[in-house]
Amino acid sequence: MVTHWIRFRTAAGMEGFGTLADAAVTPFEGDMFGTATPAGPALPLGDVTLLAPVRPRHFIGLWNNFHELAAKQGNAIPETPLWFLKAPGSIIGPGEAIRPPAGYAGKTLYEGELGLVIGQRIANAEENEAAAAIFGLTCVNDVTALDILTADPSFPQWARAKSPDSFGPIGPCIATGLDWRELRVQVALNGRIRQDYPCADMILPPARIVALISREVTLQPGDVIACGTSVGALPMRPGMEVSVSIPGIGSLVNSFSP
Repeated sequence: MVTHWIRFRTAAGMEGFGTLADAAVTPFEGDMFGTATPAGPALPLGDVTLLAPVRPRHFIGLWNNFHELAAKQGNAIPETPLWFLKAPGSIIGPGEAIRPPAGYAGKTLYEGELGLVIGQRIANAEENEAAAAIFGLTCVNDVTALDILTADPSFPQWARAKSPDSFGPIGPCIATGLDWRELRVQVALNGRIRQDYPCADMILPPARIVALISREVTLQPGDVIACGTSVGALPMRPGMEVSVSIPGIGSLVNSFSP
């Protein structure tokens, strides 16, 4: 059974979390990643604002993790995750605007990705433990300031290029009960599909990603790992609407508003 977990804000400014089904939000109390119980009557989806479904301690992204893109770019196939950190403060939710840093006029890329949400503390794990530690899946737009990344030929600035405020859209929910192998990531700009690739093309699958990263970084409930992107990541133009969609999870829609 697939369950969609969300975070939300009411018109009165109260924030909470719960599940979404049939355009109705069931509020919960407790801990999304621990003991959570229903609390109060259901709310119409139209009466709340969806927030980023998680506020992670670690927000990790992968590079070169899809066979098709590696073949196109001539990259070697990695045996371990090639990962970087995005600042947790970069995270925004559905409907919020992506805004480049003040004074930056270079290329800003969208990168639609499958996100793994960790549900329990995990360190130095084997793959079976890592698989059990994945709470659910979400959509991620790993926005990148390309001209910052490549500005200094002696030092690629991964964290700086990927961590500006608003460069980490996540959502609209965390879906549990899905098989990642059956999913596809689609990204549309103003309704025109620009990325469309299968998650099954991953070089390192989710359980292996989590296991290997956990041997270097202790992962905590709510941490997010973006599994990397495939072909079709391009710059956005001002005023564009970018939508990252994964069937079973939903569509993460944000505008690009320099």
